[in-house]
Amino acid sequence: MASTTAHELSNNDRWDELRRLVPAAGKWAYFDHAAVAPLSLPARAALTNWADDVSQNGVVEWPQWAAQLEHVRRRGAELLRADPGEIALIHSTTEGINLVAEGFPWQSGDNVVAPANEFPSNLYPWMNLQARGVEVRRVPVQEGRVEIDELARACDDRTRIVTASWVGYASGWRLDVDALVDMAHRRGALVFLDAIQGLGVFPLDVQQTPVDFLSADGHKWLLGPEGAGLLYVRSEHLDRLRPLGVGWNSVVQAHDYSHIELNFKPAARRYEGGTYNMPGLLAFGASLELLAGFPVSEIATRVLGLTDLLCQRLSSVGAVTVSCRDEAHASGIVSFEIPGENPAEVRRRCRQRQVVLSCREGRLRASPHAYNNEEDIERLIEAVSDE
Repeated sequence: MASTTAHELSNNDRWDELRRLVPAAGKWAYFDHAAVAPLSLPARAALTNWADDVSQNGVVEWPQWAAQLEHVRRRGAELLRADPGEIALIHSTTEGINLVAEGFPWQSGDNVVAPANEFPSNLYPWMNLQARGVEVRRVPVQEGRVEIDELARACDDRTRIVTASWVGYASGWRLDVDALVDMAHRRGALVFLDAIQGLGVFPLDVQQTPVDFLSADGHKWLLGPEGAGLLYVRSEHLDRLRPLGVGWNSVVQAHDYSHIELNFKPAARRYEGGTYNMPGLLAFGASLELLAGFPVSEIATRVLGLTDLLCQRLSSVGAVTVSCRDEAHASGIVSFEIPGENPAEVRRRCRQRQVVLSCREGRLRASPHAYNNEEDIERLIEAVSDE
């Protein structure tokens, strides 16, 4: 485990500024960003401002809302160093996975390779292709560790997509995305990245790391509401996918309802077929704007420093950290056990002490964000060690 240095947890004024913009931090020691994050103040303001507007004015200001959505798209693109035309605004990570899984030009006998411990939403859409003759090869993992060589061994000349999570939802294992992409592309396969547990915490430049498809909701590490996220489709693959969810908003002449011609937008916006989750996306954009003031590399350093400190303190009270803490694979998720304790009971005890964490795969899971601090960690340690 990497040691926590003074540098890693320094510059507290900067993180205190972020903390002030997350009201839940005033009440809770919140360690559940891998599930659902508390809303930031800017996201809450966006929701309430939209509600006030639509209650007083109906759709009069709709053009202004639509213009704000394009700013959300640009912010999402900047986070990935993508082109805005490669970004679709969607409702969930699951929606993004299905748009690719169902839109890809499969042939009977093709296969998809995935780690066996993926979150269900990154397995079921691919498994649902069985009726089209597509095989899903689930590669066994040990203690949540996804080995690129094991994925490679499962690939053959009929492997079309390798799909995996950037960060494992239960184990916290952070995948080497560069190695994954290199392996898959050398075998002629494309890569779908479930990015919901990494986006906003760790940097990803799709110009340098040419992921083919990626999706993530904003309600975890991006501090936004549920039901608003993004899908990235590398421009060279746009016409390879059959558009799904097609509607009035999928075509170039979207607002000319009397002009009926199936002329898809030449961008990922073609997947935004119908009505937007306007309030959710505006709030998502507000949190993207907030986090843009904190370089992702600094957030990564802060989160890794906090989780290193958390692991040290857990060890001091007899807890056993299960998550890998090697520098290359550590993340914002810490899975741990307290010998002789029932995880659900410990979680209940923590909630009574206003400490929020989760249970996953029979273990406790803590997932702090950059605004958390050492005092939050001490509250968690007191709660889990108080029998």
